[in-house]
Amino acid sequence: MRMSMRSVTVIAVAFLFLGVTQPVRAQNPELQQQVNSLFTLTKLTADGGEIVTAGSVLALQKDGLMMCGINAKVPLPNTYKSGNISYGLGAKLKWRIGEGVVQTELDVNSVPQRKFVAGEKVWIVGVGLQNDGVLLQFYSDPYDNLRYHGDLKISFPKGSPSTEDVLKSIAEVVTVDGTAQPVQSPTRPAPAAPPAPPQPAVSDLTPPPAPPDAPLAAPRTVALGQTKDEVVTILGQPQKVAKVGAKEIDYYSDMKVIFINGQVKDIQ
Repeated sequence: MRMSMRSVTVIAVAFLFLGVTQPVRAQNPELQQQVNSLFTLTKLTADGGEIVTAGSVLALQKDGLMMCGINAKVPLPNTYKSGNISYGLGAKLKWRIGEGVVQTELDVNSVPQRKFVAGEKVWIVGVGLQNDGVLLQFYSDPYDNLRYHGDLKISFPKGSPSTEDVLKSIAEVVTVDGTAQPVQSPTRPAPAAPPAPPQPAVSDLTPPPAPPDAPLAAPRTVALGQTKDEVVTILGQPQKVAKVGAKEIDYYSDMKVIFINGQVKDIQ
């Protein structure tokens, strides 16, 4: 089947700009396997509009991930390098041209864009190992009834990076939601939990002795010759008082005190 020169040009340009979202053939199959095993990919419908099978949810560890509405077929291309996520002028230009080729009827100026920050969560729908980095493809939950998607290329350190360096770079950007530890190599076990504190011996669990009983209060005593005020200080006010001339009888619950001329003469 013959193709027009315009069709060939459109396809070539599409491959050029979609290349920012498509992983190239990895030269390190072992590293590719290690990276793939970090995540469970989320499967989308054919049109990319809904989730069919949920995979890993990632929590962002850095600010600045730019994503666009899925009404645009080409996701925004971000780069992580030197500790920062960037969506620079060159990336913007490539996206605008690439999206314009893929969807000629879509006004790229009308495509919603949103900046995601550390702590927000995204689905992961694609992982690819390129010659100079790892490509992660993200998909969001709906915001005002619109989902967003975007790519993040995590650039390799200069030289030939080790598997440990690559996994460390990934862990700086995303962690798998629901774990306290960052993404780790599957060949490296997670750090062991600290040992539990020693339990006390059975003999150490005996209850402490009961506090000693409080000393008994001194008995209330009244002596002959004491005045009425002194008796009241000792015994308190009497329950009943009977007076006959110079004689007074004060009644208490367990005794009665007899006064003559205001002094104790008898205790019964």
